[in-house]
Amino acid sequence: MKRASGCNFFSAIGAKVLHFFWRTGRFGLFLLDTIFSRMSTIAMIGQMYIVGCLSLSIIVVSGVFIGLVLGLQGYYTLSRFGASEALGQLLALSIIRELGPVVTALLFAGRAGSALTSEIGLMKATEQLDSMRMMGVDPINEVIAPRFWAGFFSMPLLTAIFCAVSIIGGYWVGVLWLGVSSGPFWGEMQAAVSFGGDLINGFIKSLAFGFVVTWIAVYQGYECVPTSEGIARATTKCVVYASLAILGLDFVLTAMMFK
Repeated sequence: MKRASGCNFFSAIGAKVLHFFWRTGRFGLFLLDTIFSRMSTIAMIGQMYIVGCLSLSIIVVSGVFIGLVLGLQGYYTLSRFGASEALGQLLALSIIRELGPVVTALLFAGRAGSALTSEIGLMKATEQLDSMRMMGVDPINEVIAPRFWAGFFSMPLLTAIFCAVSIIGGYWVGVLWLGVSSGPFWGEMQAAVSFGGDLINGFIKSLAFGFVVTWIAVYQGYECVPTSEGIARATTKCVVYASLAILGLDFVLTAMMFK
């Protein structure tokens, strides 16, 4: 009995390991099928409106408030050292390097990523994807790829908008409210921010986050259990996995870029 229970234990561990590698391989093959699919550019543009333009409200509002809070905290912190004129430098570097790409990606995962997962999951539950296959239409080409590339290209644009409105929010607090001189505010910012070292690295981060978030979102919807409970579980997994992937990838990219 002890030997049998030990065999069952190792068999269960082996089954879980094999299942993990099977899921990982399927995850990768799904990505390859999506990248090399033949899709309609018009469909992708339409999806960019859905996942990008419809996310502008939460991006702009969140960006303004984060800029306000960061400007306020930065001013009082720098004032202790008599360096309040460096507020623009602190604000721009914090937002462009870190907060802009990360917060935008987290908001995108919560709003657009969850919507993509639930939409594709509902199409699977109502057998729309199976109907496409019966008609000789590949769902990867018609459904998955346009949404994937739309999220990928929308993320850098949303990040740029987030960074811009955050800096404006910090300007309102620092210059218009607390009295920091406008010239040093913009001058310190321009002197501190470099195109190759900051802007390009922030752009690369936003592309990486957009790639990972939309990949997770469309995969969770495509592979979900076609029931209401399965769609809800897949949507939750999308937000959780995407958020963890963003934070982990941010650490890796930051370690590689800013040395």
